[in-house]
Amino acid sequence: MVWTPRNPLHNGAMSAQTPGQWFANAMAVISGRLPFGLSAVVPPNVVGYLLINGCTFCLDLLLLTTFHGGLRVPLPIAVTLSYAMASLVSYTCNRILNFRSHGNVGTQLPLYVVILTINYLAFILGLVDGLAALGVEYQIARVLAACCEGVFLYCCMRWLVFRDAMGNQPVGEHHGSVQAGVAQASVAQAGAAPGVTRPGTAQDGPATAGQPPTPAAPHPVAAEPER
Repeated sequence: MVWTPRNPLHNGAMSAQTPGQWFANAMAVISGRLPFGLSAVVPPNVVGYLLINGCTFCLDLLLLTTFHGGLRVPLPIAVTLSYAMASLVSYTCNRILNFRSHGNVGTQLPLYVVILTINYLAFILGLVDGLAALGVEYQIARVLAACCEGVFLYCCMRWLVFRDAMGNQPVGEHHGSVQAGVAQASVAQAGAAPGVTRPGTAQDGPATAGQPPTPAAPHPVAAEPER
């Protein structure tokens, strides 16, 4: 058995990846396989946004039920506490994983707070309290308000808060080329160390790492004897 040394370049390349690269690749694969022609119009960060905010919305409902249903906190205060906690988690995950933003937090966070305040007054307190006053269960009212705030918050995140980020990810026919580029980059990073040769084909000469195989020299042809 031949022992193959570990390639340190591969580990360095993997550690140099941005924290959200694996998430972006997974969302690109999911977005590229959406049915009914949605893959041509739905970018990967929309899929990532729906996944992240779906999880944080469940966290919001859990906190709301705990505060209001369990601890008997008044509904406006319970809605405010659960919404603030879930929104902070949503901002962090969208910044790191989904949009992979490198913008200044000192600029982004105040803008995000202003957007949350507008969203909170319009959809959370206004719509939830209004539906609850009409006799709608407060949890159902929260779900209806979430449908409205989802569209509003995505547009604000994409074009205002994280406008420096990689928002224009390819969709449709470009999904295949993006995935192929990621695969080629992974293969290149995992290549053999310098100085290690790989066997060529029957027609080609030996190929060094990172270079195409060198064509073998043509075989000499024996001269035809004179008659």
